[in-house]
Amino acid sequence: MKIFVDPGHGGSDNGASGNGLFEKNVTLDIATRIRNILINECENVQVRMSRTTDATVSLTQRTNNANNWGADYFLSIHCNAFNGTARGYEDYIHSSLSSGSQTGQYQDQLHEEITKVNQLSNRGQKKADFHVLRESSMPALLTENGFIDNANDASLMGSTSWRQAVARGHVNGLEQAFNLQKKENSNVIFRIIAGSFQSKDNADQLVNMLAAKGIQAFVALVRISGRNWYRVQAGAFSNRTNAENHLERVKKAGVTDAYIIRETR
Repeated sequence: MKIFVDPGHGGSDNGASGNGLFEKNVTLDIATRIRNILINECENVQVRMSRTTDATVSLTQRTNNANNWGADYFLSIHCNAFNGTARGYEDYIHSSLSSGSQTGQYQDQLHEEITKVNQLSNRGQKKADFHVLRESSMPALLTENGFIDNANDASLMGSTSWRQAVARGHVNGLEQAFNLQKKENSNVIFRIIAGSFQSKDNADQLVNMLAAKGIQAFVALVRISGRNWYRVQAGAFSNRTNAENHLERVKKAGVTDAYIIRETR
């Protein structure tokens, strides 16, 4: 299974903006998380991205790269903007396709799984003549993950844990649509813990420090020894070797006491 993941905009094209956020950054983060989950957890899946950094990539380059690779599915990640009052999630297939088409059925499955976890109002399943939907030679879906100029939606977009949940929803939909198989022992996960704090501000500071060094992390509220702690997770892997390699990267970033915990999901 070849899945092409397309983070919208990038480089000189910021996309939509609002509340201190740029669409290009939100989409890249979600898309990267989708790729990582697929690679770490699913058998016989190859993933390519239209960009992996803040690079300028034309619409034609995006669809040409997917077509030339022979992708089986094209998934384009976006955020919306309108007038500051609109909010919610919606997704699109090409306007020439019927809702009962194979692409429409894939849309049904991804839409259901994404809306289960994204905490956004559901604006429905839609159709449009977007370039990436029209010019891709494989089934394609474009998701609009909230309105960046809406304060409520943007407050979610700024959360790494929310972006991780949205990425998980996309992957859950892909698993349903294409009957993707989990890797052996994929119920075991190795989490990299960068620190645990009683102050959320301290946890957020560590997340920001890691982000400045190119390492994604998020804060999770956990109960340890009868007390609430804000735990900073800097990665999760189904493969122990991958986890250990990433742990070394986290330590080189300055978190020398980071460690791995093994959990069964």
